[in-house]
Amino acid sequence: MHYFSASATATLTVLSAAALTQALSTWDAAYEKAQESLQSLTQDEKAGIVSGVTWEGGPCVGNTYAPKSIAYPSLCLQDGPLGIRFANPVTVFPAAINAGATWDRELIRARGAAMGAESKGLGVHVQLAPVAGALGKIPSAGRNWEGFGSDPYLSGIAMQEAIEGMQGSGVQACAKHYILNEQEHGRDSMSSNIDDRTMHELYLWPFYDAVKANVASVMCSYNKINGTWACENEAVLNGLLKEELGFRGYVMSDWNAQHSTVESANTGMDMTMPGSDFNQPPGSIYWDSNLVEAVANTSVSQDRLDDMVTRILAAWYLLEQDEGYPEVAFSSWNGGKASVDVTANHGDVARTIARDSIVLLKNENQTLPLKNPASLAIIGSDAIVNPDGANACTDRGCNKGTLAEGWGSGTAEFPYLIAPLDGIQKRVASNGTKIVTSTTDDATAGAEAAAGADMAIVFITSDSGEGYITVENNAGDRNDLNPWHDGNALVKAVAAVNTKTIVVVHSSGPVILETILQQPNVVAVVFAGLPGQESGNALADVLYGDVSPSGKLPYTIGQSEEDYGITWVKDGANDDFSEGLFIDYRHFDQNEIAPRYEFGFGLSYTRFNFSGIQVNVDATSGPATGAVGVGGAADLYEVVGTVSLVVTNIGDVAGAEVAQLYLGFPDTAPATPPKQLRGFQKLALEPSANGDVEIELRRRDISYWDVAQQQWVVPTGTFDVYVGASSRDIRLTGTFTV
Repeated sequence: MHYFSASATATLTVLSAAALTQALSTWDAAYEKAQESLQSLTQDEKAGIVSGVTWEGGPCVGNTYAPKSIAYPSLCLQDGPLGIRFANPVTVFPAAINAGATWDRELIRARGAAMGAESKGLGVHVQLAPVAGALGKIPSAGRNWEGFGSDPYLSGIAMQEAIEGMQGSGVQACAKHYILNEQEHGRDSMSSNIDDRTMHELYLWPFYDAVKANVASVMCSYNKINGTWACENEAVLNGLLKEELGFRGYVMSDWNAQHSTVESANTGMDMTMPGSDFNQPPGSIYWDSNLVEAVANTSVSQDRLDDMVTRILAAWYLLEQDEGYPEVAFSSWNGGKASVDVTANHGDVARTIARDSIVLLKNENQTLPLKNPASLAIIGSDAIVNPDGANACTDRGCNKGTLAEGWGSGTAEFPYLIAPLDGIQKRVASNGTKIVTSTTDDATAGAEAAAGADMAIVFITSDSGEGYITVENNAGDRNDLNPWHDGNALVKAVAAVNTKTIVVVHSSGPVILETILQQPNVVAVVFAGLPGQESGNALADVLYGDVSPSGKLPYTIGQSEEDYGITWVKDGANDDFSEGLFIDYRHFDQNEIAPRYEFGFGLSYTRFNFSGIQVNVDATSGPATGAVGVGGAADLYEVVGTVSLVVTNIGDVAGAEVAQLYLGFPDTAPATPPKQLRGFQKLALEPSANGDVEIELRRRDISYWDVAQQQWVVPTGTFDVYVGASSRDIRLTGTFTV
């Protein structure tokens, strides 16, 4: 078994290419150029730069008006979070939730770099990704898969790596959806009502990392925040983002999330997309000529309009898109066929991420890896590509065939899709295993196929997506956390007749597995998430032991949906975020609820030992006092100490382990979760090899948000240090005192 492969080489190649092309200007230099260009623009041209040209008014999902006075194009803005929407050929990468499940900074950066390279190659100036909201507080929320996981620290690190990868390849990244867009039901009418501390410690946290990574743009969300629309919320846009976080890029609306001309301008929004209401019949255009009129009558100041334009131009100059940037090479509205092929070796990168995001949940008697059984039953519609074609459903808005991406605007067109059956058949072609199939979800047919086979693999799904599409009565958010298509019954029927039943789950988020785990003949459970175009190949890599599984859950799998203590609110209702800081594993820990599989959990084909912890932290208590720069107060990012240890592969095969660092805060930080993720490092180790882990702690990592002081504050007292293989599998402990 070998952990490294040609796919890893492809990952390094992508990163090297991104590093070679990364020539970011400083914000100061970019602003200087932008302010010089501003002097040449007419008032109408300024309004055009900040206004979309209407839906389908240009080749991309978002386009601005091109001025004549300066050499600046119609900006092309395009979805999305796992590949370029409405274009082909492009790579459909594993969803961001899978990238989060790798817990691998290098892979997350490589994914961003490859996505950015494809965007630039197609002439896209702004790729509408990555996603830090929804954070995933609601396990059934429809778009959680577009983000990296249900922990702000994990999400923040992933945002940083993804942005630096994307912008290193030359495309502007867009951090979205800002902020508290945590469900699809009622997203364009509800108010997310939240307290200040919860806002900072959970939902704003990953946007700190995004801004610190010099993200070019931020997309404000559909919902209201404490009663005011996100895209005209001065406290959120100006107060938090531009002042507290020091954001120097521009804020664009989510598509049709603008509600005013004057208020949205004066409270911090900088660009309207797509420029008009694209519903039918069309609504009014809030900016463009209306914005010019608002400036003329002084309801919006000239300085505010100039600031909008300057921010947008500065982001363009920051990414050096003024120098030889490609023309748009596709149209979203005529099938998306591109005039260039930008996919390069990105299929190998996609395969690596899909493979390393697979989480092995159960593996009795070392059932896996497979040892060339004489016969193998492959069961379930999820084993094959949709018979109507991988791209048959608009924006993947159906659940037919294998599930490799969710649905909605965050999807892309498959150039090809390797289904599980395809990948497995390729592997057994030379080893003599007989394959028996039942590629529907009919329990009787599945049992008949499994009855005579040595082993059976049952494929089940649970899907979700964006709320403008309803799939099998699920309007974006999932109605519950059960497997779709009565997957429990399918597994029960197969396990009743086959003593070696393996279950593979493709899902957009947590699935309740209790019925499945109660079947004594279910000997292994593999959680594969939303793995993208290389799904079947990546799965076969793990099933057959080419690599040891190394994915870790980016969220908690509970024993019941009620265990999470939260679900989406009904249409028309507001969400008061009454759970506060206690979401996902924080909730389970605080309420002493036993999860089925905890946050950070994942088995391997080998075993690891943790030893030799050393905690060296030297920090002073009190508030951050540094000058505000890009990313907030400068001293928030100062390294105040390290936690080091040794991880040893004590098994017989190569593998990778994630050392996870959690902190318990002293009582002087009131009402704080029992433990919070504050560091991680993934190591690939050969048998008997040791790996040194050193995790840095920043001042922000040991701070809480003090509402009275309106500052990040390091509390006095003793911090508990927990290091382990998951949030509950703690191997080493320590303390430090401030």
